[in-house]
Amino acid sequence: MHQLIDKKNKIIIYLLFLFILSTTSGKFIENQDAYFSKINLINIEGLSNSNNLKIFNELNNLSYKNVLLIEKEEIQKVLSKYNIIAEYSVKKIYPSTIDIKIKQTKLVAKLSNNDQLLVGANGMLIEDKKNIEILPYIFGEFNSRDFLFFKKNIDKSKFNFDELKTLYFFPLNRWDILTNDDILIKLPQNNLLKSLNLAHKIIGSDLFKDKMLIDLRVNKHLVVK
Repeated sequence: MHQLIDKKNKIIIYLLFLFILSTTSGKFIENQDAYFSKINLINIEGLSNSNNLKIFNELNNLSYKNVLLIEKEEIQKVLSKYNIIAEYSVKKIYPSTIDIKIKQTKLVAKLSNNDQLLVGANGMLIEDKKNIEILPYIFGEFNSRDFLFFKKNIDKSKFNFDELKTLYFFPLNRWDILTNDDILIKLPQNNLLKSLNLAHKIIGSDLFKDKMLIDLRVNKHLVVK
C-alpha cells in the first residue's frame, strides 16, 4: 500500500514538472517570437509621393529590426534631412508596423538669385523646381533666425505676409518691405512690430493717400513721400 502511494506521488510530481516545463518553454517561444518579429510595414504620409518614397527608401534598413527596439533617433536622423518638414509624429504599432505622419511647412518666399530655392515658414531653404506659386522675393543674405524673427512680427502685426511683394534684408539686421501696391516701407532695427503697425495705419490714412515711401528707420522720426 505504501509503495502504491509513493508511486502515485511520483506520477503527480512528474506531471507537475512537465506542466511547469511546458509553460516556461511556451513563454520563452512567445518572447522569442516577439523579439525576432521584424518590421514589415512603414507607413509615411504628409509629403508628395516622391518625397514619401525617398524617406521610405532611406528607412528601409529598419526592416531588419524589431519594432520594439527601434529608437526614434534613428528615424529623426533621416527626417531631419528634409527641410520641407515642419513637424512629424512617429508611432510604433506592435508587432511590425511604423506609422509616420508628417506636416509640411508652408512655402512663403523665394530667393531673388534662385527662384527654385524657396523659404519655408520654418525658416529653412527648400529646393522646388516645380513650384509655380506667386511668392514674395527676398534680397540679401539672411539666416533662419533672422527670417523667423521677422516673420513672427509680420504675423503679429496688421499686415498679412501675402500682402508683401519683396523683402530686403540688410547686414545691419534691418528689413525693408515692398507691398503689393508698390509702397516701400523702411523699417528700423528695433521696435519692429510697433513700426509695422504704424506703417499699416499710415497706408490706411487719407492724410497719406498716394504716398509710396514710408521711412521709419530713425526713432521718433517719420518720412513719408
